[in-house]
Amino acid sequence: MSTYVLRRILLVFPLLLGATIINYTIFALSPGDPVSAMIDPFELSAMTEEDLQEAREALGLNRPIPVRYLLWLGEAIRGNLGYSIWFNTPVFEVMLRALGNSMPVMIFAILVSTIAGITLGIISALKPYSFLDSILTTFAFAGVAVPGFFFALLLIYAVAIRLDLLPTGGVTTPGLDPSFKDRFAHIILPGFALAYESTGSLLRYTRSSLLEVLSLDYMTTARAKGLVERVVILRHGLRNALLPIITILGLRLPSMFGGAVLIETVFNYPGVGLTLVQAVNMRDYPLMMGGVLITAILVLLSNLLADLLYTVADPRIRYEES
Repeated sequence: MSTYVLRRILLVFPLLLGATIINYTIFALSPGDPVSAMIDPFELSAMTEEDLQEAREALGLNRPIPVRYLLWLGEAIRGNLGYSIWFNTPVFEVMLRALGNSMPVMIFAILVSTIAGITLGIISALKPYSFLDSILTTFAFAGVAVPGFFFALLLIYAVAIRLDLLPTGGVTTPGLDPSFKDRFAHIILPGFALAYESTGSLLRYTRSSLLEVLSLDYMTTARAKGLVERVVILRHGLRNALLPIITILGLRLPSMFGGAVLIETVFNYPGVGLTLVQAVNMRDYPLMMGGVLITAILVLLSNLLADLLYTVADPRIRYEES
């Protein structure tokens, strides 16, 4: 087990290296640069090519892409992600602030989608092909089919505007002292918008996996022993149906970061997603690369955690030490 974990941790480094090389190359070859994004269009039209080249030279943008990447990589290995060109602040501080805003929303979304998806999936599996199962299946397909940003707009219109129950966006209410209640109120709508698609996927996977397990012989044996149906379903059935569900849960964090780009933009919520959108708009290469590196680390760690949880869900799984 320890050898397996060590191998997986060592595998993180080449994966991170490959991700940073690909993303840095894409960012560097994309049209525009920080100079054209930072300067006012009227001032930009009055500048000569020599002025632009001087500004690019000051930011180190005239060097070849491989040289710029190696310089960035050398600093990143030492823990220095550079300064954000747009915010004029260390990238690590910008991303730490953004993560501090995003993580409560993502944790809330993961908890809501996991509890609702697995619970509704169990109910659907216990009542297969019934009217209730049809309703839940329709809900699951709607969660996959309806774009997250569209559902977010529906939440804003129905809950925040028409019913005036929750704020439309931001982290805190302007003019009010920050409090847990106020911050939590701003988390609810983006959290539900992020959780919506995940809930539908987990519902379908839980239903399919549990239906397959319920038909196996050991479930009949457990009932024949006189065990209570709740114990049969939860202890024997659900535990053995958890493996594909754990895989989906391990992939939730990457999808959360992807969905946060749109959801946080819709709610004007200053988290990782909105920060990366601003970085792309401003061609802020250090901030873009810092965001890619930090999110890639979190995604790889979540996948490692999912692999380790397999042995908890199913003791029959053992990772060989050789």
